[in-house]
Amino acid sequence: MDMALPVVNATAAVLARVSAAFNAPLARAVVFGVHIDGHLVVEGLLIAVIVFQLSRKSYKPPKKPLTEKEIDELCDEWEPEPLCPPVKEGARIDTPMLESAAGPHTIVDGKEVVNFASANYLGLIGNEKIIDSCIGSLEKYGVGSCGPRGFYGTIDVHLDCESKIAKFLGTPDSILYSYGISTIFSVIPAFCKKGDIIVADEGVHWAVQNGLHLSRSTVVYFKHNDMVSLASTLEKLTHGNKRAEKIRRYIVVESIYQNSGQIAPLDEIVRLKEKYRFRVILEESHSFGVLGKSGRGLAEHYGVPIEKIDIITAGMGNALATDGGFCTGSVRVVDHQRLSSSGYVFSASLPPYLATAAVSAVNYLEQNPAVLANLRSNIALLHKELSDTPGLEIFSHVLSPIVFLKLKKSTGSPTTDLDLLETIAGRVLKEDSVLIVTSKKSNLDRCKLPVGIRLFVSAGHTESDISRLSSSLKRVSAAVLSDCF
Repeated sequence: MDMALPVVNATAAVLARVSAAFNAPLARAVVFGVHIDGHLVVEGLLIAVIVFQLSRKSYKPPKKPLTEKEIDELCDEWEPEPLCPPVKEGARIDTPMLESAAGPHTIVDGKEVVNFASANYLGLIGNEKIIDSCIGSLEKYGVGSCGPRGFYGTIDVHLDCESKIAKFLGTPDSILYSYGISTIFSVIPAFCKKGDIIVADEGVHWAVQNGLHLSRSTVVYFKHNDMVSLASTLEKLTHGNKRAEKIRRYIVVESIYQNSGQIAPLDEIVRLKEKYRFRVILEESHSFGVLGKSGRGLAEHYGVPIEKIDIITAGMGNALATDGGFCTGSVRVVDHQRLSSSGYVFSASLPPYLATAAVSAVNYLEQNPAVLANLRSNIALLHKELSDTPGLEIFSHVLSPIVFLKLKKSTGSPTTDLDLLETIAGRVLKEDSVLIVTSKKSNLDRCKLPVGIRLFVSAGHTESDISRLSSSLKRVSAAVLSDCF
């Protein structure tokens, strides 16, 4: 192309002279009886020349083959791109290793500690009746299912578990998933597609975020647990928008937010849902078996008819102390997932003994409602004990089993805030043998809520456990944060 430039310039100069001649008075061309001015002819010729020059192949010098020495040098110098970016300093997660069951008391590094890091809300880890039921299931069915539900992976205990959950919650049907966290991010894209509108709380945890991403829907976030913001968002999306009336619209919230411990005001959400004609997807992993008079979740807690909630999902690894997850709702909602939900269709089904454990856990909850009173008593006591913790304040709801503590005064940097909280957690474990965790997030998590210390309260904790935790937190936080503020 560099050699073509002088040719273009010379051609343009010649054509300029020719143009002057053609544009002289009476200079005309006649084509098929039509008189054409001279400048049109010149412009046409100029365009033809430019196109010709641009379409020519550029000059390439002949290739000279590399010598063996040059090839070896290039190979020595070449460094492949890393498979993943380097881990930044401070980004590694070095968690304590448990050496026994994750009950209210566990073993860490050979030492017994009080455990406030496991979501064992009903204290069912280690429950003898549940263990016995699992042993019987293992002896009858073996360990795994070795197949998805649609391909010889359905065992009678799976159907028993689905029926038990539906009956317990008062819904027509339910469906089991093999992995708790995959439940919500399989359910959302099973129903929400490209072109649909999803209005979601900005505080939803990563599994919900992943489901929103996989759906390819248009996602609009509202301020965390702020019903004024939700109402405003719904109004903006629907007011005068005839197209919005013809597409599917969803509200996605958590009953108890993992990232804050706040409880969603379901009564107000249902009112807005009916006003603006949206569907509700409710994630209940931290409220199932916890909220409500009998542990039936957020709908029971607010007295909202459960049929007003279109889709409910929950993981069973918290209150039920097993694994897997479920989705419950109408028969139509459940049947759709059996062919359209990736986590159900393509995963090996839940190991039978885990489904048996879930049935036993629900039976235990029905037969021992006092366990809920114990849990709420422990939550209230911990709130009272931690109300005057130096430098920290409780951010969670008074009924939430996730007691979330954040800094009263942030440093302005989430990384620095997290480092301070990690220091507190580390010292509490080392000095007082109490295991607690911070709300450390992965780089994939888009939640912008403040970081904090996340305490999981269990019905199995004693007053002595709670007193030990509160006294340790007060002492350590006072020592750590006094140097910073």
